[in-house]
Amino acid sequence: MSEQDPPQAEVSQIRQLSLIWLVPLVALVIGFWMLIQFLASKGPEITLKLTTADGIEVGKTEIKALNVKVGIITDVKLSDDYNSIMATAQMDKDAARMLKTDTRFWVVKPRIGKQGISGLETLLSGAYIELQPGVEEKEKHTFTVLDTPPVAPPDARGLRLILTHQEAGKLSIGDPVLYEGFTVGRVEKVSFNTQTKKANYQLFIFEPYDSLIRKRTRFWLSSGVELRMSAEGFNLKIGSVESLLTGGVSFNVPAGSEPGELVTKQLSRFRLYNNQNEVSERFYDRYLEYVMLFDESVRGLNQGAPVEYRGVRIGTVSKVPLRLPNQSKGFSNQQIPVLVRIELARVQEYVDTQDLQDLHDNLSSQFRKGLRASLKTANFLTGQLMVDVEFYTEEPVPGLLTYKDYDVFPTIAGGFAEIQKQVASLLDKMNNLPLEDTLNGLTQTLAATAKTLKAAEQAAKNVNVLLAQKDTQAIPAELRNSLAQIQATLSSYGSEGTTYRNLEQALIRFEQVMKELQPVLRQVNDKPNSLIFSDSKGKDPIPVAGE
Repeated sequence: MSEQDPPQAEVSQIRQLSLIWLVPLVALVIGFWMLIQFLASKGPEITLKLTTADGIEVGKTEIKALNVKVGIITDVKLSDDYNSIMATAQMDKDAARMLKTDTRFWVVKPRIGKQGISGLETLLSGAYIELQPGVEEKEKHTFTVLDTPPVAPPDARGLRLILTHQEAGKLSIGDPVLYEGFTVGRVEKVSFNTQTKKANYQLFIFEPYDSLIRKRTRFWLSSGVELRMSAEGFNLKIGSVESLLTGGVSFNVPAGSEPGELVTKQLSRFRLYNNQNEVSERFYDRYLEYVMLFDESVRGLNQGAPVEYRGVRIGTVSKVPLRLPNQSKGFSNQQIPVLVRIELARVQEYVDTQDLQDLHDNLSSQFRKGLRASLKTANFLTGQLMVDVEFYTEEPVPGLLTYKDYDVFPTIAGGFAEIQKQVASLLDKMNNLPLEDTLNGLTQTLAATAKTLKAAEQAAKNVNVLLAQKDTQAIPAELRNSLAQIQATLSSYGSEGTTYRNLEQALIRFEQVMKELQPVLRQVNDKPNSLIFSDSKGKDPIPVAGE
């Protein structure tokens, strides 16, 4: 062995030390490679704002897009103002391209809503957050999680509209939008404008049904079941099963109206009506107002009742009653004023009338020819009244009067009122008959007849005594037989006779009838028309006196 060569033990030690340091070096290289891989696969970190942390767990709650995991919740804490939950999520690298300004998130969990049952798969796996990718170019890393799934994705093809109404709570998110009973859209958003003090309901109409929206399209609430009682009777309308459970909104172009241009502008505004009947009434927005003064009761005449001419509707009752008449101005306090509208669109269907002034002049000339209004029963089941217009040529020509700045439409007592007057007159005549004197005379006659019968009975007894005598028995047989017949005849009028008993029973029954008839006579005397009409009577509406 050379002196310059190291000992064998030292060489072995050097080799052993080098192999030991190779292991941590390899581990360091592997760890550095894994760190690079993790950083390369790691996506952006986003912040989600939630109303509640129900079902959200750190490290377990996943974020999915089309049921593919794209992130996970890493932290959950309260916001600075304690009004919401701020959740931090770590997204995958591939999910970075989905995070745009129009990206939407919502929690998927078991739900029973208007669109059915959803999220049942989370009963075992737990809730997760669904991501709907955006289509805008600008990126965003802070989002507000929706309480309910969106109606349509941002890139969905269709038309978004805004309906306005005076009251909130008429519609809610997810309610159906119906056209002829078929669902063509959904309610997407609900908000309230504090400046205009109106509720805004945003609708999404799916393509191709957006072509049904025209300039003159009208929207109204559909309640599923609609029961309306009017002068025409009962009207029951039942919608689809979904609208029956949740309600919704329907739309169409009113009958007789031009559809107008196609609406293509997004977020165009329309008015939301309460029902379809209100939509129809708004179509008749040009009318003349008249006051009708009735001398009879207006019970059963309500606002919205029809004004008809020989069965054809020409107007609508606006207000019942209008105001209390002023007697000093030529109107009786017993007259009830009713405000009506004669609608131009209804009249134009049957009469060549161009404008309101033409209609006013035409009606004025018809008043001079005997055109009058009267009350008639429209429905005997509901007791509703209507205003009937007809010609009465025998009536005098009325003067042109105005009442509270309204022209007066001449009226005449209705047929029902005339029948009531005739019945009352007949009952008055019956009441004036001397019924009591006649009944008293009849009673006296019956009393005299009873006395006569008693006298006949005494005469019969005297005849019996006469026949029992021997002298009478000596009379020839023919005379004796005649007296026997007379005796039999007179005996039949005695207290034991059949004729007497029949007459006595007739007198007893007659006295009972007279006793039962006395309350009826008193009622006829107090109220002659009680035999025709019910004695119970509600109060007539009391007009409110005007200023």
